[in-house]
Amino acid sequence: MSGIVALTLSPVMCATMLKANAQPSRFELAVHRFLDGMTDKYARMLNNVMEHRPVIVTFAVIVFASLPVLFSFIPSELAPSEDKGVVVMMGTAPSTANLDYIQNSMAEVNQKLDEQPEVAFSQVFSGVPKSNQAFGIASLVPWSEREASQSDVVKRMAGEVKDIPGMKVTTFEMPELPGASSGLPIQFVVTSPNNFESLYQVTAEIMGEVQSSPNFVYSELNLNFDSATMNIHIDKDKAGSYGVTMRDIGTTIGTMMADGYINRIDFDGRSYEVIPQVERKYRLNPESIESYYVSAANGDSIPLGSLIDIEVTGEPRSLPHFNQLNAATISAVAAPSVTMGTAVEWFESKAAELPKGYQHDYLGESRQYVTEGSALYATFLFALAIIYLVLAIQFESLLDPLVILVSVPLAICGALIALAWGLSSMNIYSQVGLITLIGLITKHGILICEVAKEQQLYHQASRMDAVKEAAKIRLRPILMTTAAMIAGLIPLMFATGAGAEQRFSIGIVIVAGLAIGTLFTLFVLPVIYTYLASKHKPLPVFVEDDELDKLDEDYRASH
Repeated sequence: MSGIVALTLSPVMCATMLKANAQPSRFELAVHRFLDGMTDKYARMLNNVMEHRPVIVTFAVIVFASLPVLFSFIPSELAPSEDKGVVVMMGTAPSTANLDYIQNSMAEVNQKLDEQPEVAFSQVFSGVPKSNQAFGIASLVPWSEREASQSDVVKRMAGEVKDIPGMKVTTFEMPELPGASSGLPIQFVVTSPNNFESLYQVTAEIMGEVQSSPNFVYSELNLNFDSATMNIHIDKDKAGSYGVTMRDIGTTIGTMMADGYINRIDFDGRSYEVIPQVERKYRLNPESIESYYVSAANGDSIPLGSLIDIEVTGEPRSLPHFNQLNAATISAVAAPSVTMGTAVEWFESKAAELPKGYQHDYLGESRQYVTEGSALYATFLFALAIIYLVLAIQFESLLDPLVILVSVPLAICGALIALAWGLSSMNIYSQVGLITLIGLITKHGILICEVAKEQQLYHQASRMDAVKEAAKIRLRPILMTTAAMIAGLIPLMFATGAGAEQRFSIGIVIVAGLAIGTLFTLFVLPVIYTYLASKHKPLPVFVEDDELDKLDEDYRASH
């Protein structure tokens, strides 16, 4: 749409609204003097630069070589942290804990949440997402009614709940982007076709290193041999002498403890499930089973304890799988100063040490980071390829577009300097800003190279003279374009409210890239043009017959 307006409406408006001013005001004269002086000064500086072209080329090479170094200094994450006004808590109790134990422990957590002045509402759910876990969520008051940010509340609550007896509680923030699976932000999955015992030994070693690392404030492993499992051994000979079958014993234990659903009854207009089960005090420990009775063949009641032996062993609460392989997941919450990229790099270093036959993957927010965070490089190269092909068609040259694309890494260097300075991180929003910067900064090179080409075609100028004249002519349009874009993006840098961090990431990348990239373009690109640009041969001059006759008449009249 912008292109259509530029080709149709803009020329009409210029012809209608822009008029020559025969008597310019003092302000207009002052502006013209300032711009003319700036143009002349730039032309002198450019002439000096052209006399030291090897130095400029060396500088450009240094800038190109610094890009990987700058990337290494920039913290990376999926998306910058936003204040959503929500604090999430996850508590883990011993595997043998029941709901009463979890509720009593989390009641203290809920009380601490209520005591926070920033918390408007809080609630804790026991037995979620696993039977020995609890999930809590606190909604904060609006931004205008509190001084502490969401991150501040998370840090404060983490210090207050870490010493709650009987529960391992951590606080963290909601995922920045939708689509991540449930659970903690970082989930490192180890898979193997080997048995769970071997898998546990491998992951337990990594878990120990996670717990000792300062990069993480909370971690848990979903594969633990800490669940009490009753193995009931039946004395078949003794049971047979009483006429008790395996089915009789199974039915008795199932009826007493299995929490089985039979039917529904109507009571006072409401429907209730009928669940046969002994009182809770008779099923609190394995020894309770020995006091149950089973009917013999003659109708006598036989104590179940006289027919069975109970052995309690440690087994996993569940046997997790991932991609049809045995799996163990290490879930963690990174320290406040540690980004997602740093945490993933730490786990990647541990994944390189996995024994043969073990693979790794990610879940949750970390999986989004791994799968989507690397898309920048492919998109970046694709954007450069599209721009190069379009420019090659427009300029009818394979070399001129290369000169224009030189300005891209120069502008990206400016953006990376701002990110490495700590103003933002490398996330999907700053990556969008980098892709946008490619299209914006190449316009400067197009303005210079197009006029330089015309200088060679119509004025028989050399590449050196052509690019110097083109840079001088196009200085004002380049500065006007840069000033307009930066002015339009300044609101993104000072935005507040929902989504402010994302908008700032886009704004700082484009503003810094345009400001520094424009400066580089004005001096480095003309030098590169003298080396790489195509030599356009001057077009032949054709003079019409009537013009030739007029020239002949003018000559005769003057002589």
